[in-house]
Amino acid sequence: MPFETTILIVDDETSNLESLERIFARETGQHQYRVLTADSGRKALDLCRQHRVHVVLTDVMMPGMTGMELLKALETVAPDAEVVLMTAYGTIETAVEAIRAGAYDFVEKPLKRMQIVKSVEKAAERHALVAENRTLKEELSQLRTKPGSSPIIGSSTALRTALDIAGQAAPSTANVLILGESGTGKEMLARLIHSESKRKGAFVAVNLAALPETIVEGEIFGFEKGAFTGAVNKRDGRIAQSENGTLFLDEIGELSLSVQVKLLRVIQEGTYEPLGGKTRSTDFRLVAATNKDLRQLVSEGRFREDLYYRLNVIAITSPPLRSRQGDVPLLVDHFLDVYCKKNGKARLPITPEALDLLMHYHWPGNVRELENVIERAVVLSRTREIGISDLPQHVAQSERRGTDLSFSLGTPLEEIEQRVIKATLEHTKGDKQLAAQLLGISARTIYRKLADGSGEPGEGE
Repeated sequence: MPFETTILIVDDETSNLESLERIFARETGQHQYRVLTADSGRKALDLCRQHRVHVVLTDVMMPGMTGMELLKALETVAPDAEVVLMTAYGTIETAVEAIRAGAYDFVEKPLKRMQIVKSVEKAAERHALVAENRTLKEELSQLRTKPGSSPIIGSSTALRTALDIAGQAAPSTANVLILGESGTGKEMLARLIHSESKRKGAFVAVNLAALPETIVEGEIFGFEKGAFTGAVNKRDGRIAQSENGTLFLDEIGELSLSVQVKLLRVIQEGTYEPLGGKTRSTDFRLVAATNKDLRQLVSEGRFREDLYYRLNVIAITSPPLRSRQGDVPLLVDHFLDVYCKKNGKARLPITPEALDLLMHYHWPGNVRELENVIERAVVLSRTREIGISDLPQHVAQSERRGTDLSFSLGTPLEEIEQRVIKATLEHTKGDKQLAAQLLGISARTIYRKLADGSGEPGEGE
């Protein structure tokens, strides 16, 4: 839907003013313009005091107050306005100087309609992006200062859904299974569940994918002295360390079948045996996580079905960053704070163009990849801001990701629903639970809608 941009045109030649006013008054594209005009810099400043102006399009050579002088005055009167300069041949050096002083762009006379419209449109988009970034920074500040707020940064629907489920599950004794791609923050969700539970013990995390299979059993259950060659001392396992606390088993899909049997016994009976030791009772909360499809592993005989159902009492999907586009500015702001302080640098802002690129990148490595990109940019930046040139080549040269769907007027509602659901599933790589979260419907509804669309019988409500 078009949105209104207020543009102020400043030129001491009446014919130019009238011509430009007609051009922008007739624009019906993405931007619809509210046009103000002034024939001098002084009148332009008066209008900026009376109205919220998004873009100022001004001539450089004017009597009384030049375009350069107006640019400087606007820093005080309308600091948020983007400025586009109109300049004749011979004043290009002045225009370049103005760009360095903060102007957005300049266009040469004689003016070409498409060129001037495109420049103003880009300036309006920059203004909107800067305003959005400012709003998101304020939201981030509120998130940081709100008592009891989650350490997980973001306000997207998919993330809030995951946080709501985690908050509801935390006070219970139920086991929790966190699903999601690598780098989405599954351990942070597990820590949140522990921190909001009633358990006073420790949070103990084990990355099963990082442990050799030969030592996994000893790490989890512990062992007695002499239990095996090399066991010169008794050692408590992670279960003992998490007594009255939370044991987080990351990448649970990597667990061997033999250890799965022993873990199942702990869950069912609340007892376990260290290697070479006697049976012990235990009380801990189990939270597991995986980036694999456990149901597929069950069907392949690589994961026990009974253990899967014991773990999957409450399932939470940690959403990928590509489904949290609106959270990217908040995360960027947070990581800039962290790594500027860590590297002893003054706080570096990020240009709107670089931020826009980051918001539309597909992030296969999710939040972890974004964090690495920002740390790299902070360390390697030689200027006072983070720009596109400071980003890794594969990010800087990535194509903007399309996220919009269009429909012809009169398209049947059923067809629109089908296309939106299918596009969302493509976006989530077939993850129906995540797609349901993004669309605000149940996974059952997705199954039914897809079945109805194919002519096959749908599932019952």
